[in-house]
Amino acid sequence: MNELLQNLLKLQTLEFDVIVDPEMEKEVNELRARIAPPILAHYDRLLAQGKKGLAAVRNQVCTGCHIRVPRAFVLALMHGDDIQICENCGRYLFLPEQTEPEIPSARTAGKTSVKPGRRKELLHAA
Repeated sequence: MNELLQNLLKLQTLEFDVIVDPEMEKEVNELRARIAPPILAHYDRLLAQGKKGLAAVRNQVCTGCHIRVPRAFVLALMHGDDIQICENCGRYLFLPEQTEPEIPSARTAGKTSVKPGRRKELLHAA
């Protein structure tokens, strides 16, 4: 994820929490200073409408509006060259950090569940 999207994501996380601590307010101001004014203005318009400014893309779908995102947008996000805006909801799109898929253990991978009464019937039929 490029630096601009990381800054926007941090900003969104801080702004949707209740800012009570003066240090958090300072960090919000520092993040806002690092973001280009046109991008920040678009982000603020979304906030004014009660929407989050960023949405993750999962399985090629915007999590903000649940509409399919063009494959070219996903590829551009993967390369991290440019920022992308959802054509439907207008949120900035980002790809969440990839976590490794959970591999089932060897014990549970091949087991099938058979009811106890059915197990006797299967043994007698053989």
